[in-house]
Amino acid sequence: MAQAVQKVQGLRGRLRRATGAWLPRAGQLDTGEVVISQRRVFILPTRAGLGFALLLAVLLIGSINYALGLGFGLTFLALSCALVDMVATYRNLAHLALQQGRVAPVFAGQEVQFELQVFNRTRLARYAIRADFADAANLTEPRHVADIAPGTHAILALSVPTLQRGWLAPARVKLSTHFPLGLFNAWSYWRPAARALVYPRPEDGAPGLPLGGGSGSGSSLRAAGHDDFAGVRNYQAGDSPRQLAWRQIARLDPSIVGALVSKHFEGGGGDELVLDFDALPATLDLELRLSRLTRWVLEAESRALPYAFRLGALRFDAALGAAHQAACLRALALHGIDEGLA
Repeated sequence: MAQAVQKVQGLRGRLRRATGAWLPRAGQLDTGEVVISQRRVFILPTRAGLGFALLLAVLLIGSINYALGLGFGLTFLALSCALVDMVATYRNLAHLALQQGRVAPVFAGQEVQFELQVFNRTRLARYAIRADFADAANLTEPRHVADIAPGTHAILALSVPTLQRGWLAPARVKLSTHFPLGLFNAWSYWRPAARALVYPRPEDGAPGLPLGGGSGSGSSLRAAGHDDFAGVRNYQAGDSPRQLAWRQIARLDPSIVGALVSKHFEGGGGDELVLDFDALPATLDLELRLSRLTRWVLEAESRALPYAFRLGALRFDAALGAAHQAACLRALALHGIDEGLA
């Protein structure tokens, strides 16, 4: 009895080792480029295929009962076409290469676009390749269908709605095809190691910027460095397009390539614009305070007002530009979220 148990356990161990090289583990992510090998392709008959099989059974039974030679020929000819269709359906999906594309951050409530790049490095054209998330694959009509010529690639944008801030990881991607006759459905799964950053949703109807460092509206106060015009200076990286001195640029010699100048302002006693999380009313909940700071960051950027940013122990000096805005929005999106668990 003990020997039989050991044999069974040994058989299970060998089976695990034999299949572990190609069966993906639960929750395992596909990093880098993934090639759809033959072991990643699953194939089953469709409803049309099952109906066709039933028709072949009826033809075969009728040919046997009435000894019809032509009936046998027709039956086996149709069966041969079905087998060829099964191989063609498999080849239409196998050996495609998958890569994850760019994922741009969005605000909560918007749809995030996950780019899927499908490369066809073979000399066989691929037709009607369907791609969608596995949880949306039960739709009657596929949302993404692509034909891929030999030696080319297709870029598919898979959209996912967002509800809350933080990191958003996509579900499994299902690629499938029914080509050419629709008798078989071949599919494969891909779990991209990509995630999108979702910023807090900007508050609607938020009060004005706290020009003066407080939490009130303070719209009558002025931001430092934007009070009195002091002349022009050479363009510096991070200057807002609103600061460009277009009249002076138009007067420059056209032979000077890329000469840009910006307006220069000197402070006239105004206060620094500080976006401080701790300065917001404590009666507001966490998400509303983060949404208000998000709105203020966007408004300060649109008005070209340099702003300092404070969120807990995080401190950013007054600055302006896309990099500063991205750093502030990222801090707001991940506030209180453990990135290791996200």
